[in-house]
Formats: sequence, C-alpha cells, structure tokens
Amino acid sequence: MTDTKPKDNFVREIIDGDLAVGKNQGRVHTRFPPEPNGYLHIGHAKSICLNFGLAADYKGKCNLRFDDTNPETEEPDYVRSIKEDVRWLGFDWEDREFYASDYFGRLYDYAVDLIRKGDAYVCDLTAEQVTEYRGTLTGPGKESPGRGRGVEENLDLFARMRAGEFPDGAKTLRARIDMADPNLLMRDPVLYRVRRAHHYRTGDAWCIYPTYDWAHGQSDSIEGVTHSICTLEFEVHRPLYDWFLVRLGIHRPRQIEFARLSLSHTVLSKRKLLTLVKEGFVDGWDDPRMPTISAFRRRGYTPASIRRFCDEIGVAKANSIVDEALLEHGLREELNKTAPRAMAVLRPLKVVLTNYPEGSAEELDCVNNPEDPGRGTRKVPFSRVLYIERDDFMEDPPKKFFRLSPGKEVRLRYAYFMTCTGVVKDPATGEIVEVHCTYDPATRGGDAPDGRSPKATLHWVSAGHAIPAEVRLYDTLFTKRDPNELEEGADWKSNLNPKSLETIAGARLEPSLAAAEPGSRWQFERLGYFCADIGLSRPGAPVFLRTVTLRDTWARIQKSGRENE
Repeated sequence: MTDTKPKDNFVREIIDGDLAVGKNQGRVHTRFPPEPNGYLHIGHAKSICLNFGLAADYKGKCNLRFDDTNPETEEPDYVRSIKEDVRWLGFDWEDREFYASDYFGRLYDYAVDLIRKGDAYVCDLTAEQVTEYRGTLTGPGKESPGRGRGVEENLDLFARMRAGEFPDGAKTLRARIDMADPNLLMRDPVLYRVRRAHHYRTGDAWCIYPTYDWAHGQSDSIEGVTHSICTLEFEVHRPLYDWFLVRLGIHRPRQIEFARLSLSHTVLSKRKLLTLVKEGFVDGWDDPRMPTISAFRRRGYTPASIRRFCDEIGVAKANSIVDEALLEHGLREELNKTAPRAMAVLRPLKVVLTNYPEGSAEELDCVNNPEDPGRGTRKVPFSRVLYIERDDFMEDPPKKFFRLSPGKEVRLRYAYFMTCTGVVKDPATGEIVEVHCTYDPATRGGDAPDGRSPKATLHWVSAGHAIPAEVRLYDTLFTKRDPNELEEGADWKSNLNPKSLETIAGARLEPSLAAAEPGSRWQFERLGYFCADIGLSRPGAPVFLRTVTLRDTWARIQKSGRENE
C-alpha cells in the first residue's frame, strides 16, 4: 500500500505510553473481531484500518477473530464475505484466523472456575424475569432466588445444563457481582444460556452457548492481545470484562474505546441492514446503494480510497456523522488520475450531419487520460449519424443555455464543430426525434483555424458503431442526512429514498467499452465515473454502474465553510 502515514491520535498516544514503560514486553497485538451475522460495512472498514494499521506501524500482530457465539444468526457465507473484504482492503492476518467457538471448551472451564470461587451461580429465572429483576438506573435490582446456591449444587446444575438435561431457556449461568451496582451490566450478568441450536462450526456438540460479554474478553486474553480496541458503546462493558479477567487471574488486555463511524444518508446498524435485505428494499448485501464494503467494491470504489477516507476522518472519542461527500471526494481524486476516459450517451438523441458524406466513417484520436499522457490515445469512430445527450439540446432555450439549439454552434469532443439547422418531430406526439446539423470539416480534432471557440463541448457516439448497454445511476439510500431523525409516529424506513436507483436500458457507448472487464473503472466524459458491474456484465453486454458524479460536493462544502469563517 502507498497510503500516507496515518495521523496521530489518542489511541497511539496510549500505546506509546505503554511501550515507554515496557508494558507487555514491548509487544503490540491487536485484533479485528467481527460477529459473522452480516456483511461488513464502512464502519467496520474504519476498525479494520485502525487495528491492522496499528499492528503494522508498531511491527506487531493483528488477529482476525470471528466472535461466533450466537448460532442462530451466524452463517459461513458471512465468514467468507468478511475474509474477502479484509483482504480486498489490503490487510493480511497471516496464520492468525481464530474463532470464539475455538475456545468453547476453555470458556466452559473458566465458568467452572468462577463457580468454584463462588463468583457464579445457576439461575432459574426466565429471560423476562432476569430483565425485571435487574432494576433501573435509579434503583437497585433484586437478587435471584438461585443466588444463594452453594458451590457444589451450582457445579452439578451447570454440568447438567451442559449435558442437555434442561429445556431451552430453563436455566442460565450468571456471574455473582452486585445487584446494586450503578452499571446495570454488573448486576449479575448472564454467562451461559441453554440453547439447542446448530452451530455452523461446532455442529450440535453444545446445547449451551456463552454470551458475547462472557466470551469476548477471555478470547482476547487467550490470544495474547495487548490492546483491545472497541467502539465507544463498549466503554460501559469494560468494567465487566476487567472483572472477569481479574477473577480468573488471566492476561488482561487494555481496552480502548473510540467513536464509531456514522455516515450521512445511510444506516450502519447490521440489524437495519439485514432488514433492508430481507424485506427486499435492496437487492442483497452488495447492492451498490448499501454501505457494505462489498457494495462499495461492486460500485467501483477502490481499497485505497476507503483506506484514505478512514485516515482522513481520524480516530476520536466523540460520535459524529461524517458526510459521504468526503468519501466520494477521495475516490474522485484517485479516479481522475487513474481512470481511462470514454464516451457514453445515456439518453440518446439522434443527430444527422446533413453535409457529411453518406456511407462514410472515420476514426478520430481521443485522449485516454489527460492527467496521464503516458496512457496515449484510442481510435473512436465518427460518422454521419451520431447520438448526443437529449439534455444537450433545447429547441427554445433560456438565455444562458450554451449547448445545442437551432442556429447555435457547438464543439463535438475530439471531432468537429457543428451547427443546428433544424429538427424532426414525431407527428403524433410532437417530440423531437432527430436533430439536423451541419459540420465544419476544417475543425477536425476540435479546433478552428480562424480561432473561434464555441462555449459548449458535447460528448457523442457514432450511431452505427455504438453498443447498447444498461446503465444504473444511484442516489443516496435515504433522503435525510441522519435517517434516524424521525417525524412523530414514523419509523426509520420512512426515510428511504424512492429514487435511489434509476436504471437506463437504452444507453449507447463507444465500441471500445464492449470489452470492458467486469470491475474496470472509467470516466464517461461529462457524466461521471462508472464501473462495469462485476455481478451483471458479460462480454459484449456490459452493465455499468455510476460510481460517483464529476461534481465535487465536498470541495463545495469546504469552500462554503471557509467563506463563513
């Protein structure tokens, strides 16, 4: 990777402080611990870049661990997609691929150890009763009737739970901490539940499963993690994780919390994203409107642009919403330098050059990337009948419309000047179906010998040579910057954008794009950056997705902010 050095932040300051006093024998060992219950999103990308980036910068290690303690929501496909996303972002966990389910046996033994120390007991309350007994933020909880059981009885009951003697939900194992603790998580949390569910890795070997809170800290400890970097909502869990590790007398990683990423005009809750998928609001986890890493990859984003974005937003302690325009800005800057140019007409309007020889055609030289002269030129066919964008012509234009209209001259990109001489309309509808123009043969290449220069330059394709294609244009998934900002009585889905996708079936592309490889990125001149869809494109039948427009919204936001200072 050629990314710039990440910015300093409070996490690095903490690690530097630990290294300065010789903590952990000078080791830095992090981990990225996703739950395999959905696809990763852009918020996970921030965590991936932070954890793997820190390990690389300090010449340490970073594990990939799947916290797979809930068999009812986890699937092998999620594991596959997570590994694919981490690798695509440019990171490698080498031989350190772990699973919480690898530690089910040790976690069980740890639980037995807590029981022997009098720090855990078997409880007969239902899940609803456990919640009821927990109390409130202003009042203490109530002790479970099973809290007073002795060590031997608890050991026996826990072994019988493991053996499958009790029905699902009949008993739990809980830590014996303090039912009056101000932190509700410390009020005798549940460690194990009876749950007969098939686990995608361990099969039916277990009928009790550890809770996430019980498994997470011990898994870090088992792996020798030195710095357990979590998002801010886990700050309140830290006293509980530390309590477990201290009572067990095992290695205690240092937990550091940072603000999670919130991106404008989308949601990053896996529960909500799963709802969008299951209820058909999107076409799967990799639908280009989704904020998942796989969706960004399909839409044409690059790993470097996402890593740069994660570096730009930094690591902070306060939650905030980041405008998606910043993410688009970084990609736009990269693609401007790297994406080859091509011409495409999305909404074709037929143009006939009445003074161009019938049956003739020629090839014109077009620049592949003006930012990189080394990319050279390509040949693009030109003929008597062309297509231009329908929006580039108006029969009765307003005063400041500089594109094509009757009597007006425009430049055709890399080709000739042309002047509109008339139109042909559908007699039934009055719609303009054809524009007649004359071209100036002396302006080949787009320049006039007499120095005149039209105010507008249009892109075009030769009608007889162009290839048909489907093009998909995307807008934000939600209409509001913060989709969780709701009107009274509404739910978050009411903010979905009904115009988030526009499919154009009749686009026409220059013939070179017929061979566009799925996943290849292009700038369609004057239209934006596009990607040949990795899911739908076929040789000779490309489907293009608009990755990002040419308009740099972030630059405009920054300029406006400076002007208001």
